[in-house]
Amino acid sequence: MAEPLNDVALDQLFRTARSYNGYTDKPVSHEQMDAIWELMKFGPTSANMLPARLVWVESAEAKAKLASFSSAANQAKILSAPVTVIIGMDLEFYNLLPELFPPADARSWFLGNDALIELSAIRNSSLQGAYLILAARALGLDTGPMSGFDNAAVDAEFFAGTTIKSNFIATVGYGEPSSVFDRLPRPGFDRFNTIK
Repeated sequence: MAEPLNDVALDQLFRTARSYNGYTDKPVSHEQMDAIWELMKFGPTSANMLPARLVWVESAEAKAKLASFSSAANQAKILSAPVTVIIGMDLEFYNLLPELFPPADARSWFLGNDALIELSAIRNSSLQGAYLILAARALGLDTGPMSGFDNAAVDAEFFAGTTIKSNFIATVGYGEPSSVFDRLPRPGFDRFNTIK
């Protein structure tokens, strides 16, 4: 049975962790990218479908392209970060279910059901994006998840010829403390929770 994490770990993952808008010059290595994946892949998804497909945007050329498809407020964040991850979702994830979920014929659940495919892909790739954020934090990195970009343009540039569509993006690196906003409100349990 798992033991509760200590306060240092809880702070690093949640309480004192922040979304960063700027980064130091310290790079993120390919080994660190791999380490993030090796943690986040264990987060649960429905029927182990793992629909997320990641593009790690690190070259100056690719960053400039991604920034050009983003809102003015997000451009500088992308350009300053060592790497920005595009969290995509494969809309044909179900074709891998015979391998990823052998206990049942899960592929048949999705065939011909576009609404279920899209709902499952967005829900589970969003979960995987959240696991990415927590994995990066667990490994001592900072992140800045965001929307505010032209999904169609990003898809045409980074996922052309595939069945993958972009969900959201997240910068990853070593955050510059001065780039964070003051802590925004986080209401207590009673405000947003109900026990029945």
